[in-house]
Amino acid sequence: MLKRLSFLFASAIVLAAQSYQIDPDRSAAIFHVKHLMVNDVVGRFSKVRGVVSFNEQEPGKSSIEATIDVGTVDTKLLKRDIHLKSADFFDVAKFPNMSFKSTRLYKADGVMKVEGNLSMHGVTKSLTLTLSEVRGETQTPKGNFVRSAVATTRISRKEFGLLWNKTIETGGFVVGDEIAITLEIELTRKPA
Repeated sequence: MLKRLSFLFASAIVLAAQSYQIDPDRSAAIFHVKHLMVNDVVGRFSKVRGVVSFNEQEPGKSSIEATIDVGTVDTKLLKRDIHLKSADFFDVAKFPNMSFKSTRLYKADGVMKVEGNLSMHGVTKSLTLTLSEVRGETQTPKGNFVRSAVATTRISRKEFGLLWNKTIETGGFVVGDEIAITLEIELTRKPA
């Protein structure tokens, strides 16, 4: 009888959503944007924070809330990073964070999708993330449980009011409009 109750209790835990914290020291939002129409500039934001409620059996019952510290933007060029933090782009003094809140998780053609609202630079727009990887849970030496996920999407920076640009003599612009985003997220939960 005791074994049967233990099995039922363990089964209920597996079916329930697990709550994870996004590890800000081991997570990043990486972006690619065209520079001078020929090359990609790669940058990243660190200090991604948030909570993920993940239900492996019923993904539709999962949810994600995350915040990114825009002041952590890093493109490996200090002058460019200072410009990105200015009112020409992110205006970090006025909009220090961007945030994402999911509205729906679902599978389409065997791929997990996350619909939600991204708020950045005082503008909120809906977008869809594609989860390209969700790695299974492992236990750390300290006893916590860790898993990770990689998600991708594309956005138009102009739709978020990031309009600064200059034309180049050969035609085109200094900065492209489409931004490719990859989120590399590590999640941690404490044992029950």
